[in-house]
Amino acid sequence: MLFKKKKFERQLSLQKKVLDSILSYCQIKHPEECVLILKGKSKHGNILVDGLVIPPFDYVGHTFAGFPSSFLPFDMSYVGIVHSHPTGPAEPSLTDLQNFFGLVSVTVKSPYNDEDIFAWDSSGNSIKLVII
Repeated sequence: MLFKKKKFERQLSLQKKVLDSILSYCQIKHPEECVLILKGKSKHGNILVDGLVIPPFDYVGHTFAGFPSSFLPFDMSYVGIVHSHPTGPAEPSLTDLQNFFGLVSVTVKSPYNDEDIFAWDSSGNSIKLVII
C-alpha cells in the first residue's frame, strides 16, 4: 500500500465551564429542545471545545431544534452542535444525523446532569467524552 492512513479514535474534550453552560441552558429551555454551536479546535482526532454560540434565528419546539446555517458568520472554530432531548434517549435520531453540523454532535438528555451528556459522530457512533 502506497499511502497508509493513520487510524485514530476521536475524542471530545469539553471544558467544565462549557459543560456547566450547556446544562444550564438546557434546564432553562426545558421542556423545549435547545440548540447551541460548539466552538473549539480539532487536531489528530481530539476535538477541544472551549466555547459556545447561540445560533441566530434558531427554532425550537418540544420535539425539534434547529437553525439556518446560512445566517452564521464565517468562523473556522465551529466544531459541532449540542442539542437537548427533553424526553427519550440520548441517541441521535435519523433527523439529527441528517442535519449533522461540524465534526461532532452532542446530545443532552433530561434531567441535564453531568452524566446525561453524550457525543456522536456523523454516522451515529459514540465518541469518547472527557471533561477537563
